[in-house]
Amino acid sequence: MEEKLWHKSYASGVPKTIDYDRTTISQALSRSARRFPDKIALNYMGKMITYKQLDQLVNRFCRALEKLGIGKGDKVAVILPNIPQVIIANLAIFRIGAVAVQNNPLYTERELGYQLEDSDSRIAITLSLLIPRVQKLMSSTKVEKVIGCQINTYLPFPKKQLFPYVRKGMYAKFKTSDTVLSFEELIRSYPPDPVEERSEWEELGAIIYTGGTTGLSKGVMLSHKNMSCNVQQFRNWFVDLKDGEEAVVGTFPIFHSAGFTAVQNHMIWAGWRHDMIPRPEPKGIIEILKKYKPGYLPGAPTIFVGLLDDPEFRAMDLSFIKGFFSGAAPLAEDTIRDLRELTGANILEVYGLTEVTPIATVTPWGGKIKPGTVGVPVADTDVKIVDLETGEKELPPGEVGEIIISGPQVMMGYYKKPEETEKTVRNGYVYTGDIGFFDEDGYLSVVDRKKDMIIASGYNIYPVEIDNVLFDHPKILEACTVGVPDRYRGETVKAFIVLKEGESLTKEEVIQYCKERLAAYKVPKEIEFMEELPKTIVGKILRRQLRDMEIEKMREAEEGGRA
Repeated sequence: MEEKLWHKSYASGVPKTIDYDRTTISQALSRSARRFPDKIALNYMGKMITYKQLDQLVNRFCRALEKLGIGKGDKVAVILPNIPQVIIANLAIFRIGAVAVQNNPLYTERELGYQLEDSDSRIAITLSLLIPRVQKLMSSTKVEKVIGCQINTYLPFPKKQLFPYVRKGMYAKFKTSDTVLSFEELIRSYPPDPVEERSEWEELGAIIYTGGTTGLSKGVMLSHKNMSCNVQQFRNWFVDLKDGEEAVVGTFPIFHSAGFTAVQNHMIWAGWRHDMIPRPEPKGIIEILKKYKPGYLPGAPTIFVGLLDDPEFRAMDLSFIKGFFSGAAPLAEDTIRDLRELTGANILEVYGLTEVTPIATVTPWGGKIKPGTVGVPVADTDVKIVDLETGEKELPPGEVGEIIISGPQVMMGYYKKPEETEKTVRNGYVYTGDIGFFDEDGYLSVVDRKKDMIIASGYNIYPVEIDNVLFDHPKILEACTVGVPDRYRGETVKAFIVLKEGESLTKEEVIQYCKERLAAYKVPKEIEFMEELPKTIVGKILRRQLRDMEIEKMREAEEGGRA
């Protein structure tokens, strides 16, 4: 690869280009099971599963899926939080050459129904509590069977009784039938002997849903090559770390591209221990840190803000932590400073998007930390800043434009959406819709988004989707949703609403209405009623103007408070 601006900022020994090992992720699991059979692969709240055991569980589930008629290219929806079954299911789906479709278990019936229908999934694997929701959707999708998982199956006693999800009703018994099967019973029904590997380098291995400016999510198609190459790019960033000897807390959900690649797939490739946490709250993370002393803690900025706000975290001896990885939203300078002062560890920011599997840039390991930047491009990744008008003119360092990315991690395309694919991938480059610039050392800063996407607590939220829900309310005339800065969530969702003449509505009623129709993290946290919304001459609502007005009000309030 030709010399790039950012190569001078690489840590010593990090390659500029990689001779890729054409091993798929499921093949990597078999390899790790041979190399580190007795090393811990998964630590689920104290329940330890070795690499040999994980490989055997995957083989058992492979046989179960094949018995159910799942084969090459078939889509299997995985609708699970971070519990061992999500890893077992994904790797088994890979191994038999099927396609693992990642779905958010927090989604409403409407949101999930769209993705199941769009993805052509034949089987859905989900929590026992969510089985009725999937059953309702079977008649309008291609889903033939649903496999139920208990959240406490792999918990050690007495946590099976004490686990917080159980107390809150997440544990639900269910009856099996021809169309409703038990994950645990299937695992017990088949032998652990090796299964023929059917995953192939160039073939589709996973679909992960992202959003779009229309508000409808798009299925990003990732090949086994995409997944393997992106893991190898990330693994080669840390030349001084050894396979089989590290541990990472899995705070990112596996159904999110960050958790899928940087945690699930990366751990398996390197033979590291994955300390699983189904619900990444400060107290739970602190318990894991105290008990198991993992060296690496990834997460969205909200995770770190929450930990720093907890006196117990600040009082701990955290000298065992070697690195923090932050992604999904910008990390505030004071958060970086506090983490560094507490631990002395490396603090890395990671930038990317699902369309690039998702890792594109990372702060150099052991290198200079520049708050406000997201590091430099990883090996074999070309990142350009191009003009906003044509997207064709490359801009020099310091100039702001759209960020475009190429490399072996660029997706195959959007599932069943060739026109959307053509708009996004041009000449091998993904047009991200993000606006940024390079500095003189090749560090990338992301300063804005061309799209109006809101990023709250690491989740992508598309305001048009919320607008449409609000428009459906019989008392609402107009609505416009924006993201406003929030110290904890990065951004929070605010809705501006104009009521129909003579109608009345409270903020609480609007929020409750949204809760019934949207996933919890999409529900507006703030509501403002207005007489009218700002519009262009042709009647288009000026979303950016509303956001700018809100930011100005916040700035004035802060200045007033200081005065």
